[in-house]
Amino acid sequence: MKTVILASQSPRRKELLEKCGIPFQIDAADIDETIDSSNDLADEIKKLAERKAQEVFKRHLDDIVIAADTIVTIDHEVLGKPKNDEDARRMLRRLSDRTHQVITGLCLMSAEKKYSVFSISEVTFAKMDEKEIDAYIATGETKDKAGAYAIQGYGSRYITGIHGDFYSIMGLPVSLVYQQFKHIEQY
Repeated sequence: MKTVILASQSPRRKELLEKCGIPFQIDAADIDETIDSSNDLADEIKKLAERKAQEVFKRHLDDIVIAADTIVTIDHEVLGKPKNDEDARRMLRRLSDRTHQVITGLCLMSAEKKYSVFSISEVTFAKMDEKEIDAYIATGETKDKAGAYAIQGYGSRYITGIHGDFYSIMGLPVSLVYQQFKHIEQY
C-alpha cells in the first residue's frame, strides 16, 4: 500500500485532505514559488503545483504525492500574501464591491500516474468601508492569506457570492482529489 504525501504545511490543506478520508503524511516542498504573471495564470499555478509535487516525489518514489497552490487575482494582478497591514488594506480595497478569481492548481503524482489540473472560482465581495477594512485587519486573519482574506473565517462576512468550488478557494479541491483517488488501484 502506498503512502500519501501532502506536499504542504498549510493547516487548511491538511484539514481539507482529512475530509477525503485518506490517511497521509506531510512533507512540504521547499521551492521557488515565483510565477510569470505575464503568462496564463491558470497554467502558471498548475505548473507551480507540478513543481511542488516533483520536488517532494524525489523523496517518495514509491508513494503518491499531492501538491496544490492557490492564487487570488483581480484584473490579471496576483494578490499574494500581504506584506503588512497597509498592503492588506490595499488588497481589500481592490476586492471591495467586486468579483475576483481564485485559481488553485492541483497535482497528484505517483510512479504510475500524474494528474494535473486547475480550478477557477469566482468570489464576489460586498462593498467594504474603511471601518470594516480596519476591523477585519484587526482580527489578524489577513496575515498569511492570499488576497488578505480567509473565506472560511471572518472574511465570510464580506462574501456575497461564489461561483465555483468553495474548497478550491480554501486551497484544495476536495472533490477532485477524492475522485482521482477512486481510480488509483494500489492505494
